[in-house]
Amino acid sequence: MTETQATAPAMPRLNEPAPAFDAPTTHGRKTLQDYRGKWLVLFSHPADFTPVCTTEFIAFAKRHADFQAINCELLGLSIDSNFSHIAWERNIKEKFGVEIGFPIIADLSMQVARAYGMIQPGASDTSAVRATFIIDPEGVLRAMVYYPMSNGRSIDEFVRLVKALQTSDAHGVATPEAWQPGDKVIVPPPATAEQAEARMGEGYECSDWYFCKKAL
Repeated sequence: MTETQATAPAMPRLNEPAPAFDAPTTHGRKTLQDYRGKWLVLFSHPADFTPVCTTEFIAFAKRHADFQAINCELLGLSIDSNFSHIAWERNIKEKFGVEIGFPIIADLSMQVARAYGMIQPGASDTSAVRATFIIDPEGVLRAMVYYPMSNGRSIDEFVRLVKALQTSDAHGVATPEAWQPGDKVIVPPPATAEQAEARMGEGYECSDWYFCKKAL
């Protein structure tokens, strides 16, 4: 094992507590505990004043109210200073007419970025890749998505994914590809042969014993 391998922090894992943080942001210091009781979308970007990141921040800002409507907050991060973040926010407002209403972590120490596996040596040793983490109200990491430096994210997908996770939690179901609120959901498959035998007569919309849907 190399020294780098020995000292590298463990990557975060789904369905385990998200790494705690206490960091300076454009809205003052923020901790993971501040978001207890709410869903949180924590997302990183490579650098301020870069074109792809600018499009993403504009899109996040335009959907901010939609996230808040489903009890979800936004928190950005890059390895830049608060001064840089503030200047970039002001530039976006001046040039694009969009106000950034959510905090951005100033992670010059890279402490938060490293804890969340946002630093990918194959992409960059000094910039956070486009990583997105969805954390539930109990502080548990429920989803994480990584994008390359060159390609922007779809913010609509993260709104959809938070809604899907909330639906699964509330009803004990799964959601199919491209599910949207109002669509039918997937009933968990039977766990025993006896349950499988009974499944087709339980009133669900079934293609086979293991694949059944229902309306909520």
